[in-house]
Amino acid sequence: MKIVCIGDSLTFGYGVSKKDSWVEILKSELNLDIINKGVNGDTTAGMLARSYNDVIENTPDYVIIMGGLNDFMSNRNLNLVTSNLDELISESLKYNITPIIGIEPLLLPPIAKEKWSEDLDYKAINSTQLSYRNWIMIFCALKNINYIDFQKCFEKNLKNKLPSELYIDGLHPTPLGHKLMAGCIKEVFKVMNI
Repeated sequence: MKIVCIGDSLTFGYGVSKKDSWVEILKSELNLDIINKGVNGDTTAGMLARSYNDVIENTPDYVIIMGGLNDFMSNRNLNLVTSNLDELISESLKYNITPIIGIEPLLLPPIAKEKWSEDLDYKAINSTQLSYRNWIMIFCALKNINYIDFQKCFEKNLKNKLPSELYIDGLHPTPLGHKLMAGCIKEVFKVMNI
């Protein structure tokens, strides 16, 4: 079985060593053939542009698709992002690749403002992220597609942890955050019998 993971820095593993990224954790713990096609700073348009080369030509059984945050940080429209995601999913299905959608965790505005950029309205970005999450959940239910709700996983775990334990900079997960993401994915894999 082969899985391709296409996405942005949260898939790439920005800010942590390769072995600590959720893709590598899954690869070693589940002994699966997993290819990381995360690109730092990528948008859903970028993912769509490279999806044939990065996903289709690798002929995986499954593709984990996760993106949108960089679009919203660049003030791109929610409808554009959902349209791009719909196309990514359609292309996968056309080539008999089962898509699994990742819902990115929310940002932590105070930390992001301090460690990333003061110029962005992180609360507005999170608001759009929440709308995007709702769209993904409804869309996936209608199309019978599985999704991994990292927003819910992080929210649940933030009750017991300090934000700095899960986020490097308010945007990107720490090694512990990546471990949490791998755990969330494994739960979905169990439901799917992967």
